[in-house]
Amino acid sequence: MPGHPRRAPRAYRQRSRGLTLIELLLAVAVLGVLASLAFSAYPDYRERVRVSQARTEISGIAMQIKNYHAYNYSYPDSLNDVNLDSLDPWGNPYRYTNLIGPGNGQARKDRKLNPLNSDFDLFSTGKDGQFKTQISNKESLDDVIRANDGAFIDLASKY
Repeated sequence: MPGHPRRAPRAYRQRSRGLTLIELLLAVAVLGVLASLAFSAYPDYRERVRVSQARTEISGIAMQIKNYHAYNYSYPDSLNDVNLDSLDPWGNPYRYTNLIGPGNGQARKDRKLNPLNSDFDLFSTGKDGQFKTQISNKESLDDVIRANDGAFIDLASKY
């Protein structure tokens, strides 16, 4: 009959029911590439989660320090005075300095040596656990800081 396609012989019409070795190797290779991408991105993801957790905790600690100030008309001398001697997500203690009154030369400063806060300093030393007074130093770029009297809470490298 004209217009009808010719049928292939019966031997060619049967389809294989399994995967060929090449198809199987290709699938394993694709899975390997996807897994390597996921594993390489995981440490960055964990670090972003830790920074976010530190930002949230610093905000909460700052609120408790302000509540202490509202009741006592002064800022606490240490975090122990407000029962807050907790550790940051990297296992280091949060750093706090009362900037009101004597001894406020310990204030953290920006790259132009201006104090970050006028009331108190509160920060995490970040992933490396090290810090310098001036936040533009290499050791301080990973610190999670509170600046502008609480209007900014994030990585020092973003300030």
